[in-house]
Amino acid sequence: MKTTTIRLYSLAYNNVKTYFATALFILGNLVLPQLCHLIPQGGLTLLPIYFFTLIAAYKYGWKVGLLTAVFSPVLNHLLFGMPPAGVLPAILLKSVLLAVVAGYAANRFKRISIPVLALVVLAYQFIGTLGEWAMVGNLALAFQDFRIGIPGMGLQILGGYLFIKYLVYK
Repeated sequence: MKTTTIRLYSLAYNNVKTYFATALFILGNLVLPQLCHLIPQGGLTLLPIYFFTLIAAYKYGWKVGLLTAVFSPVLNHLLFGMPPAGVLPAILLKSVLLAVVAGYAANRFKRISIPVLALVVLAYQFIGTLGEWAMVGNLALAFQDFRIGIPGMGLQILGGYLFIKYLVYK
């Protein structure tokens, strides 16, 4: 599998670029879920709330990723009522885990590849599922992303790879 060396940034909280980049990724995380919700069960199967968080954290570091991870679900909830309040804590947990894992992987591997993104997605989903299980006490409910969200995980891996490689780095 071909890998690509990438130019990564680790933006600080006192850098205005951090907030500009975060705003763009949050906007993406507001629009994409709305488009996916036009498809029956699109939100549950495509997991769109995580897409731009992955890209934000991988390209601009965990700080931009973390801001995107927290504000995207909260703003979606406040503006559109999705995700519902009952699942918001689990989505926030997974979103924050994604930002941390993606930022770490980008810093550690210094390249973009499908296997690395697959590891990132599987890591945050696995750890997040355990955390959700602890929160809700129901393994079947916690396992929902793995059960019906496989297309969304594929979208995150392949779409994230293509987006980062061909749009963000060119």
